[in-house]
Amino acid sequence: MTEKNTQADRPGAQSPVDTFSHAHSGILSRLDAFSHLPELLDAAAKAREVARTTLALFEPGVLDHHTEEEKDLFPAVIASARDTEERDRVLRMVERLTAEHRAVEEWWRHLKGSVKSAAAGREANLSPAEVHELVQLYTAHARFEEEHFLPLAQQILERNDNHLAALGLALHLRHIPQPVGYI
Repeated sequence: MTEKNTQADRPGAQSPVDTFSHAHSGILSRLDAFSHLPELLDAAAKAREVARTTLALFEPGVLDHHTEEEKDLFPAVIASARDTEERDRVLRMVERLTAEHRAVEEWWRHLKGSVKSAAAGREANLSPAEVHELVQLYTAHARFEEEHFLPLAQQILERNDNHLAALGLALHLRHIPQPVGYI
Protein backbone atom coordinates (compact mmCIF):
# COMPACT_ATOMS: atom_id res chain seq x y z
CA MET A 1 0.00 0.00 0.00
CA THR A 2 1.37 3.33 -1.01
CA GLU A 3 0.58 6.53 0.66
CA LYS A 4 -0.46 9.46 -1.38
CA ASN A 5 1.33 12.66 -0.55
CA THR A 6 -1.11 15.52 -0.79
CA GLN A 7 -0.22 19.16 -0.83
CA ALA A 8 -1.93 19.61 2.51
CA ASP A 9 0.46 17.07 4.04
CA ARG A 10 3.55 19.18 3.28
CA PRO A 11 4.47 21.76 5.93
CA GLY A 12 3.85 25.33 4.72
CA ALA A 13 2.20 24.18 1.54
CA GLN A 14 -0.90 25.95 0.27
CA SER A 15 -3.75 24.50 -1.62
CA PRO A 16 -4.68 26.19 -4.88
CA VAL A 17 -7.96 26.99 -3.19
CA ASP A 18 -6.06 28.96 -0.52
CA THR A 19 -4.66 31.16 -3.28
CA PHE A 20 -8.20 32.24 -4.17
CA SER A 21 -8.95 32.88 -0.52
CA HIS A 22 -5.87 35.10 -0.13
CA ALA A 23 -6.80 36.99 -3.26
CA HIS A 24 -10.18 37.76 -1.68
CA SER A 25 -8.44 39.11 1.42
CA GLY A 26 -6.43 41.54 -0.69
CA ILE A 27 -9.46 42.57 -2.72
CA LEU A 28 -11.56 43.11 0.42
CA SER A 29 -8.90 45.26 2.08
CA ARG A 30 -8.62 47.45 -1.03
CA LEU A 31 -12.41 47.68 -1.25
CA ASP A 32 -12.45 48.81 2.37
CA ALA A 33 -10.05 51.62 1.47
CA PHE A 34 -12.22 52.44 -1.56
CA SER A 35 -15.28 52.73 0.68
CA HIS A 36 -13.61 55.77 2.32
CA LEU A 37 -12.94 57.52 -0.99
CA PRO A 38 -16.08 59.72 -0.95
CA GLU A 39 -15.21 61.20 2.46
CA LEU A 40 -11.60 61.68 1.36
CA LEU A 41 -12.79 63.47 -1.77
CA ASP A 42 -14.97 65.70 0.42
CA ALA A 43 -11.98 66.44 2.64
CA ALA A 44 -9.84 67.19 -0.42
CA ALA A 45 -12.50 69.56 -1.80
CA LYS A 46 -12.72 71.29 1.57
CA ALA A 47 -8.91 71.61 1.68
CA ARG A 48 -8.90 73.25 -1.78
CA GLU A 49 -11.64 75.68 -0.66
CA VAL A 50 -9.80 76.60 2.56
CA ALA A 51 -6.62 77.16 0.56
CA ARG A 52 -8.46 79.39 -1.96
CA THR A 53 -10.11 81.48 0.77
CA THR A 54 -6.77 81.78 2.58
CA LEU A 55 -5.15 83.12 -0.60
CA ALA A 56 -7.94 85.70 -0.90
CA LEU A 57 -7.66 86.52 2.80
CA PHE A 58 -3.99 87.43 2.48
CA GLU A 59 -3.94 88.89 -1.02
CA PRO A 60 -5.22 91.48 -1.02
CA GLY A 61 -7.01 91.30 2.38
CA VAL A 62 -4.36 91.14 5.10
CA LEU A 63 -1.69 92.88 3.01
CA ASP A 64 -4.01 95.79 2.18
CA HIS A 65 -5.10 95.97 5.82
CA HIS A 66 -1.46 96.36 6.87
CA THR A 67 -0.94 99.08 4.27
CA GLU A 68 -4.00 101.02 5.45
CA GLU A 69 -2.89 100.86 9.05
CA GLU A 70 0.64 101.96 8.21
CA LYS A 71 -0.30 104.73 5.74
CA ASP A 72 -3.47 106.05 7.36
CA LEU A 73 -4.17 104.92 10.91
CA PHE A 74 -0.72 104.91 12.50
CA PRO A 75 0.34 108.36 11.17
CA ALA A 76 -3.04 109.87 12.18
CA VAL A 77 -2.72 108.58 15.74
CA ILE A 78 0.93 109.69 16.01
CA ALA A 79 0.08 113.16 14.69
CA SER A 80 -2.88 113.48 17.07
CA ALA A 81 -1.04 112.38 20.22
CA ARG A 82 -1.13 115.14 22.83
CA ASP A 83 2.26 115.15 24.45
CA THR A 84 5.66 113.49 24.34
CA GLU A 85 4.70 110.72 26.76
CA GLU A 86 1.58 109.78 24.80
CA ARG A 87 3.40 110.09 21.46
CA ASP A 88 6.24 107.86 22.73
CA ARG A 89 3.72 105.26 23.89
CA VAL A 90 2.01 105.34 20.49
CA LEU A 91 5.34 105.15 18.67
CA ARG A 92 6.37 102.05 20.65
CA MET A 93 3.06 100.38 19.82
CA VAL A 94 3.29 101.35 16.15
CA GLU A 95 6.86 100.02 15.98
CA ARG A 96 5.72 96.72 17.49
CA LEU A 97 2.67 96.41 15.21
CA THR A 98 4.69 97.26 12.10
CA ALA A 99 7.35 94.67 13.00
CA GLU A 100 4.57 92.12 13.49
CA HIS A 101 3.17 93.03 10.05
CA ARG A 102 6.55 92.26 8.48
CA ALA A 103 6.81 88.96 10.40
CA VAL A 104 3.31 87.87 9.29
CA GLU A 105 4.09 88.86 5.70
CA GLU A 106 7.36 86.91 5.79
CA TRP A 107 5.58 83.79 7.05
CA TRP A 108 2.94 84.26 4.36
CA ARG A 109 5.59 84.51 1.62
CA HIS A 110 7.10 81.29 2.96
CA LEU A 111 3.78 79.38 2.95
CA LYS A 112 2.07 80.97 -0.07
CA GLY A 113 3.43 78.55 -2.71
CA SER A 114 2.18 75.51 -0.83
CA VAL A 115 -1.21 77.13 -0.23
CA LYS A 116 -1.45 77.89 -3.98
CA SER A 117 -0.65 74.26 -4.75
CA ALA A 118 -3.32 73.07 -2.32
CA ALA A 119 -5.86 75.47 -3.85
CA ALA A 120 -5.13 73.99 -7.26
CA GLY A 121 -5.51 70.44 -5.96
CA ARG A 122 -1.83 69.67 -6.38
CA GLU A 123 0.43 68.13 -3.78
CA ALA A 124 1.21 70.68 -1.08
CA ASN A 125 3.86 70.33 1.55
CA LEU A 126 2.45 72.41 4.41
CA SER A 127 4.09 71.99 7.78
CA PRO A 128 1.49 71.96 10.55
CA ALA A 129 4.03 73.67 12.83
CA GLU A 130 4.60 76.49 10.32
CA VAL A 131 0.87 77.00 9.73
CA HIS A 132 0.36 77.03 13.49
CA GLU A 133 3.15 79.60 13.89
CA LEU A 134 1.56 81.99 11.38
CA VAL A 135 -1.89 81.59 12.94
CA GLN A 136 -0.51 82.14 16.46
CA LEU A 137 1.55 85.14 15.37
CA TYR A 138 -1.41 86.84 13.74
CA THR A 139 -3.75 85.97 16.60
CA ALA A 140 -1.38 87.56 19.14
CA HIS A 141 -0.94 90.59 16.84
CA ALA A 142 -4.68 91.12 16.45
CA ARG A 143 -5.29 90.63 20.17
CA PHE A 144 -2.68 93.26 21.11
CA GLU A 145 -4.03 95.68 18.55
CA GLU A 146 -7.65 95.15 19.64
CA GLU A 147 -6.97 95.31 23.36
CA HIS A 148 -4.33 98.05 23.50
CA PHE A 149 -3.71 100.06 20.35
CA LEU A 150 -7.18 100.54 18.89
CA PRO A 151 -8.79 101.73 22.14
CA LEU A 152 -5.95 104.23 22.57
CA ALA A 153 -6.25 105.28 18.91
CA GLN A 154 -9.98 105.83 19.34
CA GLN A 155 -9.40 107.91 22.47
CA ILE A 156 -6.73 110.03 20.78
CA LEU A 157 -8.60 110.55 17.50
CA GLU A 158 -11.92 111.37 19.20
CA ARG A 159 -10.36 114.50 20.67
CA ASN A 160 -10.50 116.17 17.29
CA ASP A 161 -13.40 115.45 14.94
CA ASN A 162 -11.30 116.69 12.01
CA HIS A 163 -8.64 114.02 12.60
CA LEU A 164 -11.25 111.27 12.77
CA ALA A 165 -12.99 112.64 9.65
CA ALA A 166 -9.69 112.84 7.76
CA LEU A 167 -8.94 109.21 8.59
CA GLY A 168 -12.43 108.19 7.46
CA LEU A 169 -12.01 110.08 4.19
CA ALA A 170 -8.59 108.55 3.52
CA LEU A 171 -10.01 105.06 4.02
CA HIS A 172 -13.04 105.85 1.86
CA LEU A 173 -10.89 107.19 -0.99
CA ARG A 174 -8.64 104.15 -0.84
CA HIS A 175 -11.67 101.89 -1.43
CA ILE A 176 -13.26 103.78 -4.33
CA PRO A 177 -12.86 101.80 -7.53
CA GLN A 178 -10.59 103.64 -9.94
CA PRO A 179 -11.86 104.32 -13.46
CA VAL A 180 -10.36 102.04 -16.09
CA GLY A 181 -8.12 103.69 -18.63
CA TYR A 182 -7.06 106.66 -16.55
CA ILE A 183 -3.63 107.15 -15.16
